[in-house]
Amino acid sequence: MNTIHTTAASARRAALLLTVAGLALSSPAFAQDTAADQQAQQAADEASGEGSIIVTATRRASPLSDVPIAVTAITADSLQNTGANDIRQLNQVAPSLLVSSTGSEANGSARIRGIGTVGDNPGLESSVAVFIDGVYRSRSGIGLNELGEIERIEVLRGPQGTLFGRNASAGLINIVSKSPSFTFGGNAELTYGNYDFMRAAGSITGPLSQSIAARIDGVYVKRDGFYHDVINDTDVNNRDRYFVRGQLLFEPTDAFSVRLIGDYSKRDEKCCGAVNLTRNQNPLIGGLNDPAQNNIVRVLLDLGQPAAAFNDPYSRNIYVTPGRGYGGKTTDGGVSLEANYDFGGATLTSITAYRDYKSSQGGDIDYSAVDILYRADDDKSYRQFKTFSQELRLQGAAFDDRLDWLVGAYFADEKLTVGDNLRFGRDYGRFATCRLVTGSSLAPFYNPAGAGCLAARPAAFGALSPVFYGAIDRLDSLRDLGSTQDIYKQDSRNWALFTHNIFHVTPTLDVTLGLRYTNERKKFDATFGNDNTVCTANQAALLPYRAIPTLTATVDAIVGLSCQGNSTAELNGVSINDQRNEDEFTGTAVVSWKPDPKWLVYGSYSRGYKAGGFNLDRSALKPPVAPFGGQAGAQALVSGLQFDPEIVNAYEVGIKYFTRPFSFNIAAFRQEFQNFQLNTFNGTVFLVQNINGCTDSLNGGDRDQSKFTNAANYNINASTTGSCAAGNVSYGVLSQGVELEATIAPTRDFRIGMGVTYADTKYRDQLVGNDSGAPLDQALRKLPGDNLSNAPKWTVTSSATWTPAIGNTGLSGLVYVDSRLTGDYNTGSDLFPQKAQDGYLIVNARLGLRGRDERWGIEVWAQNVFNTNYTQVAFNSPFQEGGTTAAYSDPQFPGGRQIFSAYLAEPRTYGLTLRGKF
Repeated sequence: MNTIHTTAASARRAALLLTVAGLALSSPAFAQDTAADQQAQQAADEASGEGSIIVTATRRASPLSDVPIAVTAITADSLQNTGANDIRQLNQVAPSLLVSSTGSEANGSARIRGIGTVGDNPGLESSVAVFIDGVYRSRSGIGLNELGEIERIEVLRGPQGTLFGRNASAGLINIVSKSPSFTFGGNAELTYGNYDFMRAAGSITGPLSQSIAARIDGVYVKRDGFYHDVINDTDVNNRDRYFVRGQLLFEPTDAFSVRLIGDYSKRDEKCCGAVNLTRNQNPLIGGLNDPAQNNIVRVLLDLGQPAAAFNDPYSRNIYVTPGRGYGGKTTDGGVSLEANYDFGGATLTSITAYRDYKSSQGGDIDYSAVDILYRADDDKSYRQFKTFSQELRLQGAAFDDRLDWLVGAYFADEKLTVGDNLRFGRDYGRFATCRLVTGSSLAPFYNPAGAGCLAARPAAFGALSPVFYGAIDRLDSLRDLGSTQDIYKQDSRNWALFTHNIFHVTPTLDVTLGLRYTNERKKFDATFGNDNTVCTANQAALLPYRAIPTLTATVDAIVGLSCQGNSTAELNGVSINDQRNEDEFTGTAVVSWKPDPKWLVYGSYSRGYKAGGFNLDRSALKPPVAPFGGQAGAQALVSGLQFDPEIVNAYEVGIKYFTRPFSFNIAAFRQEFQNFQLNTFNGTVFLVQNINGCTDSLNGGDRDQSKFTNAANYNINASTTGSCAAGNVSYGVLSQGVELEATIAPTRDFRIGMGVTYADTKYRDQLVGNDSGAPLDQALRKLPGDNLSNAPKWTVTSSATWTPAIGNTGLSGLVYVDSRLTGDYNTGSDLFPQKAQDGYLIVNARLGLRGRDERWGIEVWAQNVFNTNYTQVAFNSPFQEGGTTAAYSDPQFPGGRQIFSAYLAEPRTYGLTLRGKF
């Protein structure tokens, strides 16, 4: 596969040896204690004589070694050392987690054990939920912002639902910020690095009275972009953001406390650039970028795309249409109120929150200098979440503490508004006609400067030549048309009742039972505005001739290019609406045994759930060659935007061992996903489809490639092959494997940690598209039997921290290194082999000198030390796909003449940080 580039191969080998050397040692970091956990920590210390890691993964302050679930606890120190400012850097310290971002800073996908929500479609909820201070964030991408001062982060693996407010089918990231203190103090941090990176952060906390404490955190970040837009001479993927959070803690008595949190962040940045994939990244790109072999590339070059755009993508030069850009603005703010009251026999917890998140994003989304497709930077393309949530929990003990019980209720109302103004660019009509001409019998007459991209007009269509050349002329004139403003609104209201109970059967044997009932209602409505009259004119002129076999392909090509993405004036002023309701029971059962205080053995079953919803993309309504009137209008098609809830049955067994100098956790898991929600961009439309398996053989029907082969092999039964009887439909995705995390701390100032995850996360061999057994969409023909995207089988993380005292001066040093070694995986949700990514190694390092009691510090650091180049996500370049009659050679070219683009991961960064605290 593709070669991983580093600036120093020997350094990479040295880092690899460091990683392998840590295999027998390493781990997740120790979670520090919050103020609320101090009493529980003291009790744990007294009980064990050695101390323990305190987490709240079960909504109880418990030693990590006593919690019978797979959870990685990451401390504030580890976050600081690895340079984590948002959840992406958690990749370095949590081996089962992978966080990536794509076309916008509003979009981030978190995956646990290879499972996550894929793609840029806000209608899909996150498989991995993000909670900050007990408050659910509507999508995991919202966690890509600055986080401020953090106490700890817990990464819970496997389905969650009986403890946290919102269901999550794959896992959960629980972020706990530092709370106000009744001891006056503060800290400040100033960082400067390459790419003109500047970051200033600080906090101050202390008492306002005997019962009230306050805290304020603030962060400001500015940095140049990693991409350089050669044509417009500007940087892209820059940073320009700030974050502020204020807190009040009211504790009038030991039994009652109230914590009020308000935060606000703002970003004004250019995001996100993409490069063309080349054979340097993946040899299977082959000659796809060669104009002699790919007419699409030839047309792009003739219309002004620089040939350098198909050179080394890791130059990070991009070529954006003059006057277009990636400007975007994001605001995120909210308030939460957490109240806790101890009645004596039980404790009541209430968390009330309101969040308002809005992100607007412009973009030259054909990612070329040719003006094919764009979203203007005018705030018409945006997504906004307004969310109110209320959670209540009552927990206590009964039967002489033999039962630790918890009951709770949750309510949330999420109002999602999405605006879109996707428009054809100034060059679209000429690009469309030229690719039509070069891919047909008219190729000898190709002239990119001629009318209709033709040097002359042969009698190619006989008596119908005026009709077809008139349609080509109209297509040639299609420029700066499309959506004027599409508005999607979705109101998601859900409520749930849940309980989570631990029965202490004996002093060493526990049985945990959890149950949750969820009621989900989603209302959807959309209004479209569109001025593309070329589409409707060409439909009217050409569709009557589609029934003539010799003209079908030509009609489909011209009409399809005129109406791509359902860009048609026929939608102008059209409104559609729909509603769906769901009721689900989920739960968990765990048996855990502590043969002695150092050991825990457990086995569990969990049933998880992620709500269904609507595909918020008008291009999914119908094929472009079929007018809406042919299906009684858009409203008759709206049910096709729905997708069903995702259900998972998960099994896990684990062993935990803990002593102060050495600890390890090992877990084996199996997770079966039915109605797995997959979002795929096929180059023209976003497909959202549920994926299931069939217990009967489909005889290759789910791999039917006929739609993409040449005309001689066309199979008229392609749309009906691969179906399954509803009674034989089963789960379609299986994730199973083993996780190991370990730490060794031979001295107080030296610790080594390691994590290893083997996750075999793959689709079943026989796949269908939904639970009624409908055929899988043809664009997904590569899925059966293969691994999921962004799901490497092997991941190894390691870290080493040394903080030696320097003589008797009171000074101390800091030496820190961490690494993540990732196996091969495919970055595209359709699993085209051109999107494969070889395994790679990422190393971070930090060296520092600290004053007495760490009152001050100076540190030099580097992330991605060896400048490893790799792709986060590869995708089909929009509207740059060759005709379906292109030669097909499986598995090398399943996309015909499709051009591929990629969002690259960040390059090496380095800098200097000054710290101080009082």
